Amino acid sequence: MSRNLDEIDLKILTEIQADGRITNVELAKRVGISPPPCLRRVRALEEEGYIHGYRGLLDARKLGFDVTVFAAVHLSSQAEADLRAFEEFVRAEPLVRECWMLSGEVDFILKCVAPDMATFQDFVTHLTAAPHVRNVRTSLVLHNSKYEAAVPLDVRGRR
Repeated sequence: MSRNLDEIDLKILTEIQADGRITNVELAKRVGISPPPCLRRVRALEEEGYIHGYRGLLDARKLGFDVTVFAAVHLSSQAEADLRAFEEFVRAEPLVRECWMLSGEVDFILKCVAPDMATFQDFVTHLTAAPHVRNVRTSLVLHNSKYEAAVPLDVRGRR
């Protein structure tokens, strides 16, 4: 963290995580301060990067994206330029929703969504042909047991 967050900052972050559409007046009431300093604090948290943005969480299945797959990607080279080139490649791929660089046997894990298996298979063919991709192993998601987009602020500092 770039600075120590006080109790009010943490309350603000907790409330915004729970409801990104909360008004400043309601937020101020919930955290126990008046609206002007509340707005100043929210803006400071945004400027300092604690708040990356606000967006709605959509249901992929209801929107026709019935297939979710994790793809473990092993590259043939771990040179910095090759890693960056792969990251640029996946940023341009709309089916890739998340991309994480890992340590260990797998270089990247991708979370992908697709409307059907044929679309995903076409993507895998494209992915395996990308520069420096040695192999790709995929795992089809059967169901999601937990999804929590929020940061667990109530666990901070516990060891």
